[in-house]
Amino acid sequence: MSLKIKPVSKLLIWDGIVGLLLCWFLFALPSRLFVSPTSYVVEAANGELLNAAIASDGQWRFPPADSVPDKFSKCIIAFEDKRFYQHPGVDILAMARAMRQNYRAKGIVSGGSTLTMQTIRLSRRQDRTIVQKLYEVFLALRLELRYSKKEILKLYAANAPFGSNVVGLEAASWRYFGRSPQSLSWGEMATLAVLPNSPRLVHPGKNTSRLIIKRNNLLDQLVKLKFIDQPTANLSKLEPVPGKPRPLPQDAPHLLNRFKAERGLLKISSTRIRSTLDAHLQIKINALLKRYNNRYRANDINNIAALVLNVKNGTVMAYAGNIYQPENAGLESHVDMIKAPRSPGSTLKPILYASMLNDGLILPKTLIPDIPTQIGNYSPQNYDLGYDGAIPADLALSRSLNIPAVRLLQTYKYPRFYDQLKKLGFSTLNQPADHYGLSLILGGSEVTMWDLAKTYMGMARSLNHYNDYKGYYNPHDYDEPDYIQRREKDKLDENELQRSTLLDNGAIWSTFNAMEELMRPGDEGLWEQFSSSQRLAWKTGTSFGFRDAWAVGLTPDYVVCVWVGNADGEGRPGLTGIDAAAPVLFDISRQLPAGKWFETPKNKLKKISICRQSGYKAGQYCPDRVEELVPFAGEKTVVCPYHKLIHLDRSAAFRVTDQCVSPSDMVHQPWFILPPAMEFYYKVKHSDYKPLPPFMTGCAETGSNYMMDMIYPKNNASIYIPLEFDGKRGKVVFTATHKNPAAQIYWHIDDEYVATTSHTHQLSLSPAPGKHTLTLVDDKGERFVQQFTILDREKH
Repeated sequence: MSLKIKPVSKLLIWDGIVGLLLCWFLFALPSRLFVSPTSYVVEAANGELLNAAIASDGQWRFPPADSVPDKFSKCIIAFEDKRFYQHPGVDILAMARAMRQNYRAKGIVSGGSTLTMQTIRLSRRQDRTIVQKLYEVFLALRLELRYSKKEILKLYAANAPFGSNVVGLEAASWRYFGRSPQSLSWGEMATLAVLPNSPRLVHPGKNTSRLIIKRNNLLDQLVKLKFIDQPTANLSKLEPVPGKPRPLPQDAPHLLNRFKAERGLLKISSTRIRSTLDAHLQIKINALLKRYNNRYRANDINNIAALVLNVKNGTVMAYAGNIYQPENAGLESHVDMIKAPRSPGSTLKPILYASMLNDGLILPKTLIPDIPTQIGNYSPQNYDLGYDGAIPADLALSRSLNIPAVRLLQTYKYPRFYDQLKKLGFSTLNQPADHYGLSLILGGSEVTMWDLAKTYMGMARSLNHYNDYKGYYNPHDYDEPDYIQRREKDKLDENELQRSTLLDNGAIWSTFNAMEELMRPGDEGLWEQFSSSQRLAWKTGTSFGFRDAWAVGLTPDYVVCVWVGNADGEGRPGLTGIDAAAPVLFDISRQLPAGKWFETPKNKLKKISICRQSGYKAGQYCPDRVEELVPFAGEKTVVCPYHKLIHLDRSAAFRVTDQCVSPSDMVHQPWFILPPAMEFYYKVKHSDYKPLPPFMTGCAETGSNYMMDMIYPKNNASIYIPLEFDGKRGKVVFTATHKNPAAQIYWHIDDEYVATTSHTHQLSLSPAPGKHTLTLVDDKGERFVQQFTILDREKH
């Protein structure tokens, strides 16, 4: 018995089939048509190509551009698909013509494919069979429903083959003409337009005569279609066709590699970025670094890097991670020194200075001891191996003296400074604070140029904004610099502003003023006489062993950071910040527009009375005072400890006490008195320093612990005595100082008399290993006692 299908059932079946076909049609096209890897591309802020890298499959294939040049659109349509804007993806007339031509020729001489069909074929990469052709027709119709004609042209232009390993119009334009597609002539664009038709047979450097014929025919076709006039075509035919492919620009290779590494974190889907770099500045700095590198390589100094930041925008203007010479592998020019952790030398000293001003621990010109110093086993030295005795804090910063910096850090406490650096965003402090200790201020840690420049940029941004936020601070001032152009940031949310910050604007302003006082290399201070000179706050740094030379400079508009050295860490004589990095810094600064200096943040400063000689807050015995602007926290500092009231006889030649002179016969006079060790060196460089007058004969001076001091060794010092060349045990030079130049000092070690000294108080001694007590007694009976330890050579 046969079953009959009712008409309603047949309709349902047909509806189902049609529905399935419709679904197939709707979803036949992949969501992403092209999945081939693309080249990484870095453009300057103005769109100029700075750098590109070949795609992972070995092809030069740029990501799709935002638009297709009008010349290429006209050329490719005239050559490949004259009715592109009229057909729905399939040109029936063209296909009929192609079938007729192929039939007559008994072979394939014409394809009849539209640009839409060719786009589909490029995306699928299938063999060219009749079945595949029919499927391409089907998908071309579907493609036209999803994309506009302009979008289809953009897909085609980005993925068409242009010979060799060149894919896409933009890559072809740069490889064959060394310019962007937008700048090509009609002749150049016509040359490119004929290449995708047969890229294996005709491309620059291969079958040149055939390429010229095809280009000229296309130019004639453009005249027929009235896209160009005949004179333009005639002139275009005279243009030479390119030869072998050209190398692409390599003006920012280290930024390109940085983008490669950070693309995932940045959540950027494209392999192309429009950077914030100034193309002109980037190229000039590359050339400048190359000149210096050629000079420094005579001393086997192989690497150099520079970073320029725009303070007001918080963006990167120039990024030269190294000189770029990949052909010379020994130079290691591929290493991005902007990201490399290196010893910062003295470049962190301004941050400590600002932090101490911020916390009210010093004033800008507070006298800091600069004397031989030993703290435990740590004995810092100044670069010139000399001592000033005492030096104003700002001058110690501008001269980059190490001993005052260590003493400041000893006061501030290195764990506290370590935490401050962490809060400012230094990312390479991977060890606990005790690992670095006091050496943290002299380059005992590692930092990156990126973090260093970012911190100084944050300080400058904060100072620039002191008026904008009415006494509040924007924590985003210390954010990472942007090297990619982004949409304009949202207006600042006032709820994010903070009343306090890591560094007060008054402290930052004072710090930048101190940094400006350095003498510029080669200028001998004369630069200040020229009105065109750019005011610059700057600091140099040299790491231990002459491995790293640094210079960082800033204005309200720019931060420039320079590093010179060897990527492998090899030190070289003469590799210092002042000699190697500072000249580069100033050459770069000359390329930047001059601007105004930082405005004085008057709402963050207070005028107080300062003792001119000591730089401390003036006390009652400071005779020479000056009014200075200091950060608000300066009010918390102590009054001058070095000015004291002394009592003299009527002639003012001798000090007296009430045991020998009646108070009514005394002259009471304020006197600037430094501790003995500080005075010992200070008076050598300050001829106006007046030592205390001696006591009058018969006047007691007992209890004056200000009379003697040890210069070396300091109390509780540990001393290692090496062997001499002859194998005998060496000696230690003990040095003391006394307020009275004529005084005699009797030396005792462990209560045993050793020797007597006068005028110059030095002894060469070789105590046995172990802990000892040193006692000094002067000819007035004053005593000075401290301890030291001689290390055992066999145990250390």
